[in-house]
Amino acid sequence: MSTTIQAHPETGDGPAPVTGRLASLARVLVDRRRIAMLLVGLIAVAAALVGASVESKLSSGGYTPDSAESIKADRLLAGQFHAGAPNLVLVVRADGDVGDGEAAAAGRELTGKVAATPGVVYAQSYWSAQDPTLRSADGRTALVLVKLGGDESQSYHLARDLVPTLVGRHGPLDVKATGSAQVNSEADEQSALDLKKAEVLAAPLTLIILLATFGSLVAASLPALVGVVSVVGTYAVLRVLTEATSVSVFALNITTALGFGLAVDYSLFIVTRYREELDAGRTVTEAVAASLRSAGRTVLFSALTVVLSLSALLVFPIYFLRSLAYAGIVVVVIAAASSVLVLPPLLALIGHRIDRFDVFAPVRRRLPGSRTGNGLWHRLAHTVMRRPVLIGGGVALLLAALVLPFTQARFALMDDRVLPRGSASQVASDTVRAEFHGAQTSPVVVVAPALDPARSQAELTDYAQRLSAIPHTQRVDSAVGTFAAGNLAAPAGPASAAFAAGGGSWLSVVSDVDPGSSAGEAYARAVRALPAPADVLVGGDAATQVDTKAMLSGRLPWAGAIIAVSMLVLLFLFSGSVVIPLKQLILNMLSLTASFGAMVYVFQDGHLKWLVGDFVHTGQLEVTVPILMFCVAFGLSMDYSVFLLSRIREEYLATGDNTRAVAFGMERTGRLITAAALIVATVLGALATSELSILKLLGAGLALAVLIDATLVRGLLVPAAMRLLGEANWWAPAPLRRLHARFGLTED
Repeated sequence: MSTTIQAHPETGDGPAPVTGRLASLARVLVDRRRIAMLLVGLIAVAAALVGASVESKLSSGGYTPDSAESIKADRLLAGQFHAGAPNLVLVVRADGDVGDGEAAAAGRELTGKVAATPGVVYAQSYWSAQDPTLRSADGRTALVLVKLGGDESQSYHLARDLVPTLVGRHGPLDVKATGSAQVNSEADEQSALDLKKAEVLAAPLTLIILLATFGSLVAASLPALVGVVSVVGTYAVLRVLTEATSVSVFALNITTALGFGLAVDYSLFIVTRYREELDAGRTVTEAVAASLRSAGRTVLFSALTVVLSLSALLVFPIYFLRSLAYAGIVVVVIAAASSVLVLPPLLALIGHRIDRFDVFAPVRRRLPGSRTGNGLWHRLAHTVMRRPVLIGGGVALLLAALVLPFTQARFALMDDRVLPRGSASQVASDTVRAEFHGAQTSPVVVVAPALDPARSQAELTDYAQRLSAIPHTQRVDSAVGTFAAGNLAAPAGPASAAFAAGGGSWLSVVSDVDPGSSAGEAYARAVRALPAPADVLVGGDAATQVDTKAMLSGRLPWAGAIIAVSMLVLLFLFSGSVVIPLKQLILNMLSLTASFGAMVYVFQDGHLKWLVGDFVHTGQLEVTVPILMFCVAFGLSMDYSVFLLSRIREEYLATGDNTRAVAFGMERTGRLITAAALIVATVLGALATSELSILKLLGAGLALAVLIDATLVRGLLVPAAMRLLGEANWWAPAPLRRLHARFGLTED
C-alpha cells in the first residue's frame, strides 16, 4: 500500500504558539541580545586578526595526485639524478647574437648565478650546454632551463623570491621568465588583485539588490552585515586550515564569494519571514522565534545540502579540490551559523524599526497583488500550470539545446595561458612557442632507476632507439647517446653523464607535439606502452595531464553517487515524498549541464568573448573547473529548491490543494529566490571580472547556473512538473511513509 502526505487544515483565529528547539534558541538570543552582540563583536575581531596573514600562507598547484606515475618520476629525477623537466624557463634576448663575446659572457654568468642559488636542482642554458636547440633561429634569443627543487608549493615560493632578481636587463641581455613555477607565482599575485576588484564590485551591487528587495535601508543592511561577518570568518578559517594542509591560492577568491553570497541569502530569508510574522500580529520576541523555527530550519537544511554537495570534492586526491572542499564546507557552516545566531539579537534590538527608511513602501502598496497574494509570481505559476506541457516542454527543449556544446568539450591542465594576455610569463611562453619548440622545454621523461648503463648498455641503446622511432619523436637524449628516427644521431659525450646516477638512468624524449594537447596525451601513452628492458616511470607535462585526467574520470562516478544519494535522502526526509527528490535531481542536472554547454561555447570555442572580457583562447577547458563548478552549483540549486519546497509543503499540509500550494509557494518565495539568485550571481559573477581565465570561467559558469536555475527551472519547469504530477508529487510507499513519520524533518 502507498500513501501521500496527509494535509492538516489550520484552525483558529490568531497566530499559533511558537514551539521547537530553534524557537527556544531564538528566545535565549533575544533575552541575552546585548551579551550575544558583544560576543559576536569579540569573535569577529579575533577572526579578523587570525585571518589577516592568510594570503601569504596559501599554496599554488595541487592538480595532480602524489600517487601518480608522473609525480613519482619527477621525485626520482630530482632525488636520484638531480634532474627533471624544468619548471622555470628564462627567455634571454640579446642585442645581437647570443653567442657573441659580451652576450655569451653575460649568459654564462647568469646561468652560474641561477645554478648557485639554494633550492635550484640544476640550471642548463645554451651557453653552459652548447645545445643548439636552446638558441633561436635568428641567434638573438636563448633559453635557460631551471629545475627548482621541492613540490609545487615549494617551487612556487622559491620562484616568487628568485625571479625578481633575474628578470630585466643584465648587461647586453634582457631576461623574461616563464615555466610552471613562475606561472603559479604570477597567478597568485593576479588572484589577490582580482579579489579586491571583485569585492569592490560585488558589495555595492549586493546592497542595491537588497534595498530593491526590502525597500527599507534598515532591513537591507542586516543581510549585508551578516555577510561581512561571514567573510571575516572565512579568512580566519582559511588561515587555520593552512596550518593543517595545503590550501589553494584560489580558495580565498572562491570561498569568500561563496560565504558572502550564502550568508546574505540565508539572512534574506530570515529577515523576510520576520517581517511576515510581525505583519501577522506577533510580538518582536515571538516573531523572531517563529522566523528561526521556520526560515531558520530551512536555512540549516539548505546549508546541509550545500555541505554534502561540496563534500563530494573530497573523493579527489588533489589538494586543489580538497582544500576548496574543506574551506567551502566550513564557510557554508559559518554562513548558516552567522544567519541563525547573529540575526536574532539584531532583530530584537531593531524590533519594529525593521521597516525604517522604506523608500519603496508607497510603490509596493500600489502594486497589484502586493497584499492579496495574487502578485506576479502567483499569476505566473497559474499561467504555467494551465499549459504545463507546452511551457515545461519548451523550456526543457531549450535547456537540452544548451547542453549540446558540452558533448564536444575538451579538457587540459592549466598553463601560462590562464594568465591575462600580455602578462610577462605569457609573453615569454609565446616566445618559446614561436621561436623554439615547446616540447623541448617540457619533454616526456622516462626514469629507469635500476637500469645501469654501465651494465646494460645494449638494452638501454635498443630501448632508446625504439623510443626515437615512435611517431612525432624528434630525438631521445640518454646516457648512451642521442637518437633520432631509430638511429644513433650523436654518440655519448660529457653531457650524457647527467643521464646516469646511482645505478640507474633516465631518458629525455623530445617530440613535436604540444604536451597540453590530445596529441601530447596520445604521445605519452605511446611511450608508456613501449616495452622497456626494466621497470620505468614516465613523467613530464603530457604524462601528468594523462594521470590527472585518468584520476578525475575514475573518481567522478563516486562524487556523483555521493551527491545523488545524499540529496535524495535529504529531500525525502524534508518532503516525505520519493517523487519530489527524483524530480529535483533531474531538473538540477538539466540546468547544470545547460550551463556547462554555454561555458564550452564561450570559453572553449571562443564565442561571445565580449560578454566576459578578453582571455587567451586555447580551445580547451581547465579540467578541474567543471567538477568544482558542478559541486558548488548543484548545492546552490538544491538550496533554492529547499526554500521553494518548504513553502509549497507548508501550504499543502495546511490545505491539501497541490495547485494552490504551488502558487502559494511561488508567490511567497519567487521574489526572494530571484533576489537571492541575483545576489549570489552578482557575488560569484564578480569572479568573472578576474584577469585569470580559470576564475573567469568559474565565476561566469556559476553565475549562469544560478540564474538558469532560479528563472527557467524554479519559475517555469518546477510549477509545470508539479502540476503534471499532481497529488503524485507527495507519494511514497507505506514503509517509507512510516520511516518519514519517525525520522523526517519537521518544524519542531
